[in-house]
Amino acid sequence: MPLLTGLTRGGKSWTPTFADAIDPEKCIGCGRCFKACSRKVLGPGDIYDEETDTERMVMTIVNSDNCIGCAGCGVTCPKKCFTFTTLEM
Repeated sequence: MPLLTGLTRGGKSWTPTFADAIDPEKCIGCGRCFKACSRKVLGPGDIYDEETDTERMVMTIVNSDNCIGCAGCGVTCPKKCFTFTTLEM
């Protein structure tokens, strides 16, 4: 099956890459990805660290159906926490 593709304004072929997962071990909860996403795909979440007996904030994918595949979240992430996927038509 062919990949879902589109065109840029300049007419070049473009394949969207959709946010698939965020690695909570790498995420520092800085919120840069949250600010970069205009589609409200991301939101804060907490994970419990058993070693330190504390909770820490991480970003999570809360509305995956809103993702348009721009990958802006991954570009802004200083820890490269995101995994992306392409879609087949």
